[in-house]
Amino acid sequence: MSIDLSSSFKAYDVRGLVGETITAESVRAVGAAFVDVLDLAGREVLVGGDMRPSSAEFAEAFTAGAAARGAHVTQLGRVSTDMLYFASGQRDAAGVVFTASHNPAEYNGMKMSKAGAVPLSAETGLTEIRDAAQTYLDALDDGEAIPEVDRPGPVEQAELLADYARYLRSLVDLSGARELTVVVDAANGMSGLTTPAVLGDEHLEALPLRIVPLFFELDGTFPNHPANPLEPENLRDLQTAVRAHDADLGLAFDGDADRCFVVDERGEPVPPSAVTALVARREIARARAEGEESPTIIHNLITSRAVPELVEREGGRAVETRVGHSYIKAVMAAEQAIFGGEHSAHYYFREFFNADTGMLAAMHVLAALGGQSRPLSELAAEYSPYAASGEINSQVQDKQAAAARVEAAFADRDVEISRLDGLTVRAADGTWWFNLRPSNTEPFLRFNGEGHTARVMEQVRDEVLELVRQG
Repeated sequence: MSIDLSSSFKAYDVRGLVGETITAESVRAVGAAFVDVLDLAGREVLVGGDMRPSSAEFAEAFTAGAAARGAHVTQLGRVSTDMLYFASGQRDAAGVVFTASHNPAEYNGMKMSKAGAVPLSAETGLTEIRDAAQTYLDALDDGEAIPEVDRPGPVEQAELLADYARYLRSLVDLSGARELTVVVDAANGMSGLTTPAVLGDEHLEALPLRIVPLFFELDGTFPNHPANPLEPENLRDLQTAVRAHDADLGLAFDGDADRCFVVDERGEPVPPSAVTALVARREIARARAEGEESPTIIHNLITSRAVPELVEREGGRAVETRVGHSYIKAVMAAEQAIFGGEHSAHYYFREFFNADTGMLAAMHVLAALGGQSRPLSELAAEYSPYAASGEINSQVQDKQAAAARVEAAFADRDVEISRLDGLTVRAADGTWWFNLRPSNTEPFLRFNGEGHTARVMEQVRDEVLELVRQG
């Protein structure tokens, strides 16, 4: 019996257990469906993968399915997710990268994009690809092969690491920065490949950076720690190394290197909202210098209020969106925004085809730090004026009822209520806000809140969580 693809196709990508919910056979069917649904016969399709043990096999299977349906496949070899976006944007070609990002070694998956690095989601073609692939997969289960077109597509290889590095260097000039010592924790993920190329001298001239590498060996079994820097315990090695090497900062990438987390010279995490504000200031200044009157910055609704406040002060226009990279990218394109940031350390750039890239965000932080004399802790404090709760999960069986209790409790107060993404309540005087979002896959309500002081934030947090967890 064939695999039910609905178990691995998510809202924005594909993820599953290798050998159980994602197999070479299912991947071959998805490759064929990808070409059919997006009408890619006779056109280039890019295929790459990360360092996971199954990625190379899956890339070959996808290639076989896509070529059988007439696509001209260009195999990219091992790539980070943002390398796939770079290739898709530069070559105006649809593509796929095999990765499960920060998930454990037993997982793999697919992140797909249309030509020009335009994202695919359940609302923009991913569901149709799943259904077409399921038809092929069921036929394979009945002993039928994926039908080939009259002229199956050719398969070629391309190497793009040097071009990727050169392109990023063209967007942020680090040559004039003061010398910095930078610890980089690749977590055995793809930044172990990209960091030496972009920040080192593997392909280009040396920069005024001393890179201290942690776990640069590409190993999809993650022998040192999970490649998920969102979890505080996975930053411990980086924090220890920053202090031991008297470094100026540390960078931690997730497995596919599309997200980057930053710690300061003390080893303390720099909130992603602060990074968003820092990069937004730099991008607004650049765009205004080039004649753009009121550059647009995108932020999701649980980013610190310091971000839209800074954007307005710097002469930009802040646009709020719901959480999720497909939404951010769509709004980036619709609003012609120059930059977008999320609390999860995804950073999006117009000059990078509206796609997210952890490395380019890291370069902006390095440029900002290296362009002045203060330590990162002082620089980042400018962008973190408020007290944030962080994301707090509450397990509740009836998420809708719990959110309704909270809304009812705040309805008669002097607040603004939004339902753009879950429930957002903001004090009319601007002193606090919170958001409750239901998880799509687990019985969780996710709380994020912020106050002008820690005491205000804690009072709101405790009241809301008590209401959520009643019963």
